Amino acid sequence: MRIVVALGGNALLRRGEPMTADNQRANIRTATEQIAKIHPGNELVIAHGNGPQVGLLALQGLSYKPDEAYPLDVLGAETEGMIGYMIEQELGNLLAFEVPFATLLTQVEVDANDPAFKDPSKFIGPVYSKEEAERLAKEKGWVVKADGDKYRRVVASPKPKRIFEIRPIKWLLEKSSIVICAGGGGIPTMYDENKKLKGIEAVIDKDLCSALLAEQLEADLLVIATDVDGAYIDWGKPTQKAIAQAHPDELERLGFAAGSMGPKVQAACDFARHTGKVAVISSLENIEGIVKGTAGTRVSTEKPGISYR
Repeated sequence: MRIVVALGGNALLRRGEPMTADNQRANIRTATEQIAKIHPGNELVIAHGNGPQVGLLALQGLSYKPDEAYPLDVLGAETEGMIGYMIEQELGNLLAFEVPFATLLTQVEVDANDPAFKDPSKFIGPVYSKEEAERLAKEKGWVVKADGDKYRRVVASPKPKRIFEIRPIKWLLEKSSIVICAGGGGIPTMYDENKKLKGIEAVIDKDLCSALLAEQLEADLLVIATDVDGAYIDWGKPTQKAIAQAHPDELERLGFAAGSMGPKVQAACDFARHTGKVAVISSLENIEGIVKGTAGTRVSTEKPGISYR
């Protein structure tokens, strides 16, 4: 079975945790311990978030030589290499020596007219108090928004249109490689007026890009890993219920928060609707049950309606 696993940001760095290499490696080690369980008999592709990492690199660049700071597309490429390296090493230490790995820099085309450029919404970087966020916004020209009880920088998050490296990813899978790609939603690019490809100042949503990746790879299963065991209705209320199975049409009608579960639900619905296959939203701790079909919120077109656990 060909499986695409989209690692949520919590798999790399927990909220409020210092963004050190040691912390990231420890979290990645925990994630890969779960992923290693489903390697036997399956083809694996791993995508991941990069919001905290790319935001930190941007902040570091601005604090040193603002006029020489690298743009977000270049920083996105940098995080793909950094995080891919850690995933390769930690997962490689758990699997047989002969298992090949490849981390692939992944360019993703976006539309210059995407409305996301007029309404930045993608959180990047660390969390701040309201006062600190407002000061940084004024100093650095950022847009900041509330993220729970804290504030973070936000940038444009256009929808992914095309993944340029799909063919080499397929070639690597045919040679039994585990592929780490489309990190952070891929490197955002677009064609200019001269038909030349260039990077753009944005961060693509990791889950939406993972759904497109899984669709174009003809994957059998898309796993959207997060820090809860599934999608819920009435989350945080006494009436909350976990969704066990849902048709995309029904699930989309429920409405989920844009800054948290919304993109994951949209990605799962897109993949299920476009391919007729199954997408699952759950935590990595349930990875074996996810693959067996017994855990998480399963999204597919197989049956209408919604069932709850």
